Amino acid sequence: MPRAIYLHVPFCEQICHYCDFNKFFLKNQPIDEYIDDVLTEMARTVEAVPPEGPIESIYVGGGTPTSLSSAQLERLLLGLRNYFPISPEAEWTVEVNPGSADQEKLQMMAAAGVNRLSIGAQTFDSQLLQTINRDHQPGDVLEQILLARQSGITNISVDMMYALPGQTMVHWDESLNELLQLPVTHVSAYALKIEAKTVFYQWWRKGQLSLPEEEFEALMYERMRSVLSEAGLNQYEISNFAVPGYESSHNRVYWQNKEYYGLGAGAHGYTAGVRTVNHGPLPKYMRAIAEGALPYLETHRVTKEEQMEEFMFMGLRMRSGVSRTEFFERYNIDVDDAFPEIVPGLFERGLLNEDEGRLFLTEDGLLLGNEVFEKFLLG
Repeated sequence: MPRAIYLHVPFCEQICHYCDFNKFFLKNQPIDEYIDDVLTEMARTVEAVPPEGPIESIYVGGGTPTSLSSAQLERLLLGLRNYFPISPEAEWTVEVNPGSADQEKLQMMAAAGVNRLSIGAQTFDSQLLQTINRDHQPGDVLEQILLARQSGITNISVDMMYALPGQTMVHWDESLNELLQLPVTHVSAYALKIEAKTVFYQWWRKGQLSLPEEEFEALMYERMRSVLSEAGLNQYEISNFAVPGYESSHNRVYWQNKEYYGLGAGAHGYTAGVRTVNHGPLPKYMRAIAEGALPYLETHRVTKEEQMEEFMFMGLRMRSGVSRTEFFERYNIDVDDAFPEIVPGLFERGLLNEDEGRLFLTEDGLLLGNEVFEKFLLG
């Protein structure tokens, strides 16, 4: 039963060199027509899979949602409220690039129900911002946060990146120090991954991209964990840290393998036991809507075996781990019977531990998370 919504806005005013998300340069795009189509998708979605209860989390991502005009973004936000029953306590997040939302736009968002922002800072080093092709300056992050707080949005998450080309530990320490001067409640921090169809991928293939060694990347990760912990931001997932009580509800939907609606071009969804992927290119997405269909590129009914795999490798991303009891209640089988020899093997290697019926990664397991997750793939 979906209690969450992901809405994708695929427009950007500038394309970052590392980004492989579904996105398009804003200029000359059919934005108003796209919004019309997303509203139509909302109507068809609730008809196909009616909500059985109030929506508890909404995440509007991109792209850059705030690259839209205030009136355009408002149409999408009010559309969500029109088609879906939204809980008064719902966590409602919008992604924001520093400097992309003025006071008027933020006040509109707050009035519509938005109560959380995810701000893409990435780094506080001006040279590194140029390297990754970001269009803001370090000081824009604080200015954006202050404007948000003045508009009544005080739950602020900041995205950071490390292992960037040419980034030293001094750069990373300085960025972490700048981050901790900000009034934020949540931090998401990810190492750079070179993805196909990005500028960085093209440079990497040509040998024109200098990246830190894996060992150095691990040192940066450990430095971040230590610094954020000392500042009172608890690590509740491999790459996410929060002031107690401000952990992301929406992210936990994914990590706990719960269902959610996916709306917009390129969006992924998981409803009624079926995973869906929408068409990414705007012409294909809009053509599907014009033909009276839901804009699915792919649909896949998730088998019980796949559900068990996802429950484990997604749930183990969280520091609290996974519950043996919940696993049995969902799938009517014990973890050890579903994955024979795997759990004992991970215990023996010191990558997995257990406390009061919950399995979780050890300190070593955090550094080798992908290796642990692969063990739970039965296929």
